[in-house]
Amino acid sequence: MLNPDQTQQLITDESAAKRQLRAGFPWLKFERELEREFRRDQARTRLTQIRFNLYLAVALSLAFGGLNALVLDPEYQRAIYLLQFGLLLPVIVAGIAITYLEKGRHIYPRVAPLLAPLPGIALVAAEIEASGSGVTLLFPTVVIATIFVYYLAGLLFYEALRSNAILWGAYLALGFAGDVPETQLAYNALVLLCANLVGATVAASIERVVRTQFLEEMLLSEIAARDGLTGIYNRRRFDEHLDTHWRQAQRDGVPLALLLVDIDFFKRFNDRHGHQAGDECLKAVAAALARAARRPLDFVARYGGEEFAIVLYDPSREAVAEFGNRIHAGVSSLGIPHGDSPVARGVTVSVGAAYVWPTLERTPHGFVQLADEALYEAKGDGRNRTVFREAEYADLETGSFRARTRGAA
Repeated sequence: MLNPDQTQQLITDESAAKRQLRAGFPWLKFERELEREFRRDQARTRLTQIRFNLYLAVALSLAFGGLNALVLDPEYQRAIYLLQFGLLLPVIVAGIAITYLEKGRHIYPRVAPLLAPLPGIALVAAEIEASGSGVTLLFPTVVIATIFVYYLAGLLFYEALRSNAILWGAYLALGFAGDVPETQLAYNALVLLCANLVGATVAASIERVVRTQFLEEMLLSEIAARDGLTGIYNRRRFDEHLDTHWRQAQRDGVPLALLLVDIDFFKRFNDRHGHQAGDECLKAVAAALARAARRPLDFVARYGGEEFAIVLYDPSREAVAEFGNRIHAGVSSLGIPHGDSPVARGVTVSVGAAYVWPTLERTPHGFVQLADEALYEAKGDGRNRTVFREAEYADLETGSFRARTRGAA
């Protein structure tokens, strides 16, 4: 039998956030599924701020456009305005438009890394063009663009670093092609490289903090959703999970299985062995159920008292039956003595399994009732067994509990 510390460790170790915090992320990358969730969260929470930043970019572009009119010869203004209003502003406006779309939080993170280098390249081309007339005042706009990409464009660190590497390379290439004096080109390239070193260092530090906060908030959310005694999910989290995956199964056209698990004669166990032993029994059974739930979308929660609930997404009928057998074998292997059980020497469980294809006409309430009726049938038939129900769901009347008439106690 697992001791309490081992049981708690087994369950909490299932947290992806806890695993990632323990392992660290020196390269600013999470494990695959957690990285996806982090990117979705960033896109969802930062979209409004990104939109404001892009409006700021438009204002800065127009302001520098006005200054250009004061410092540039008219013969160079046309080419520079073409770059500014033909490439720079359209790209920024396109980014703003994406943030207003219904699916903007999905589109922007995919499009922004591709578009981000373009405004910088336009500014570089304008700066090189201005250098041809002896005007070197536009170079600071290239530095500002570098800083903007690191902190205000809504890019993650590696995306911003790649965009600015392209920008730096474009400055060198266009500078050589534009016959910029070598001394000026080398000096400006060094300044731009230093701006990148400083910007990248600070951006990496900021993202590390943001990623750490994301993991900590995720872990706190998971802790709030877990049962204080057993460490598995609590009833509130079960209700949320079932409601969400019921709708998802409707959209995907796949079945759901719900298994309600009840510890047999648990009141007698407490009376015979004491409530402290009862708490340790609950922890051990919860750990056994967590071990049985091996697939990524398998979900285990404490339903109430000595009762647990397991939700399986898109299982086969055979998989549900096999899962029930695995539950019984796992609980039996715990070897917890039960001195007042008429069915076995050790702790056993009864399982009610419901297997349905969610439809718009039915709700999760009937699904839970079907599993509950199956559980009561298993208890009425002698306990330490699994009862499987599926066909009964078609004519189930929610709220009319038929299995109680069997006299199961």
